[in-house]
Amino acid sequence: MTQLVLASASPRRLELLKQIGVTPADVIATDIDETPHKGETPRMHAARLAREKASAVTRADAAVLAADTVVAVGRRILPKAETEADAHACLTLLSGRTHRVYTAVALQTPDGALRERLVETRVAFKSLSRTEIEQYVAGGEWRGKAGGYAAQGRAGRFIVSIIGSYSGVVGLPLFETANLLEGAGVRVGP
Repeated sequence: MTQLVLASASPRRLELLKQIGVTPADVIATDIDETPHKGETPRMHAARLAREKASAVTRADAAVLAADTVVAVGRRILPKAETEADAHACLTLLSGRTHRVYTAVALQTPDGALRERLVETRVAFKSLSRTEIEQYVAGGEWRGKAGGYAAQGRAGRFIVSIIGSYSGVVGLPLFETANLLEGAGVRVGP
């Protein structure tokens, strides 16, 4: 069986892999510039970042898995919230709207082949009151999250519907990831 390296600092991605019975041999955080290129669509941005993260880790003895999640309203890419102002702006924009979450997965195999999948999920938010936004922002759960929220956390109560992959919204679409891994000879648990 092929060993796996997870090219991610995200504890959520590691937890999601464990849900499908996969424990990476190593976890290596990558540090790449995540600034969108001029004219880059959210879909293209997510795919490029996943590829760059996978390529940033070179291991001849293992497959390297990387992913990136982008939250978008139309062609507008929302940031990974780093400040309260970021989180507040994201939640205000998402309030009462349907937005898209793109999660790209890239798998670099030991022979140098790159396999990719991109999952698009539509997420509808309820209309948020100013108080709900302020309370959520005060909790700090939004830090480092694409679009300023964590669907698996307290923000789950804001979500009216999800059409697509819930695990993709959290950060790693499990169906597509399991298929990529199995195709590359990485053991996926029962």
